[in-house]
Amino acid sequence: MSETLLVNETFLSIQGESTYAGWPCTFIRLAGCQSSCTWCDTRHASTEEGTSMTLSEITEHLVQYRTPLVEITGGEPLQQENVYALMRQLCDRDYTVLLETGGFLPVDRVDHRVHKIIDLKTPSSGESERNCLENIELAAASPDSLKKTFEFKCVVACRKDYEWARNLLNTWDLTAHCTVLMGSVFGEQDPAELARWILEDHLHVKLQLQLHKYIWPPDKRRV
Repeated sequence: MSETLLVNETFLSIQGESTYAGWPCTFIRLAGCQSSCTWCDTRHASTEEGTSMTLSEITEHLVQYRTPLVEITGGEPLQQENVYALMRQLCDRDYTVLLETGGFLPVDRVDHRVHKIIDLKTPSSGESERNCLENIELAAASPDSLKKTFEFKCVVACRKDYEWARNLLNTWDLTAHCTVLMGSVFGEQDPAELARWILEDHLHVKLQLQLHKYIWPPDKRRV
C-alpha cells in the first residue's frame, strides 16, 4: 500500500518567518493538530480535513511551483507518520526543506538535512506546559555542523510572555547553541515595544515579523 499523507493545502508564497523570511517558498500544509493554541492562525488545518495524497503525488505536484525551498507545516505535521519519509525524499531531490512544528513532539527522527523551526509556546498560548524540552537538549547535544539546522521561535503576546521566554532562554543558554527568533502576536503585541525589551535586556535573539501578514491581509489564506 502506498504511503500517503493528509494534505490540507499546497501553495506558493513568500516565506514570512524564520531565517529564510523573504524567499519564495512552496508550502505543504498537512491536516490535523491535537493542540489548541490561543493564537493559532491556521485553525482551518487543525481538523482532519484535506486530500489524501501519496508521497510520489506530492513530490510530482511540487514541480509546478519551481522553487528550491519547501516548507512542511500544518496543523502539526509530525502527527502524520509518513511525513518523515516525505522529508527524506525531498532532501534526496535536493530541495531545501523546512519543517515548521508546534514543538510538542520530539524532532529526533527528522532527517538531519531538514531545517527545523520549533515553537516554544509562551503562557498566553495556553499550551506552554506541553513544550517538548527534549528538542532543546537535542539541539544542544548536536555537532556544531548540525546546530545550524535548528531554530527556535517564541511568539509573544504580552510582557508576561516575554519574561517567560527570556527566562527560558537564559536557563537553557539556548542562544549559545541555536538561532532564536522572537516575534509578536499580530495585532496583540506592538513589535516596537518588543524590540525595546530585547534591546534593553541585550538578548541575542532575532526579532521577526510575519511578513506575509504585512504584504497581504492578515487573515488571507494560502500566503
